Amino acid sequence: MDIKVYEEKMEKTLSNLQEEYVSIRAGRANPHILDKIQVDYYGTPSSLQSVANISVPEARMIQIQPWEASLIKDIEKAILASDIGLTPANDGKTIRLVFPELTEERRKELVKDVKKKGENAKVAVRNVRRDANDTIKKENKANEISEDEQKQLEDQIQKLTDKYVAKIEDAIEAKSNEVMTV
Repeated sequence: MDIKVYEEKMEKTLSNLQEEYVSIRAGRANPHILDKIQVDYYGTPSSLQSVANISVPEARMIQIQPWEASLIKDIEKAILASDIGLTPANDGKTIRLVFPELTEERRKELVKDVKKKGENAKVAVRNVRRDANDTIKKENKANEISEDEQKQLEDQIQKLTDKYVAKIEDAIEAKSNEVMTV
């Protein structure tokens, strides 16, 4: 049995968590919160990055400059339809998204969300461990591996699980601190 497959699944869980954390806005402008927004570009859903230049001119502002001025209304519509909670303002050529200062209460809500997403990631890693252990037990029952090999593999899987749970804990801690100190 190759435990690399299970390690890759755990790594994917960690990278998914980090992607989710990028979309949690912590008071400062981060252009990645726009990554999932799709704009209707001549009938084709396109990513915002492919139809406009996105920049961060100030710490709490994102500026979006469409390649074509006719796209401004479509981009505004897409931003309003998304769940980022920002209202776009345009001057006919560019769209600005201003990030309001976060209140203490909102920061605490965001930290709860960070922890919830982290817990979900830990559950996913533990599910990978369970799947791996089930596979190991089946191989032992089918006499493909010995009892000693089973024990060794289960220990390796547990070490992997501990390693990724620790990485998730670090990610939770880092994002929580970022949200509370911005």
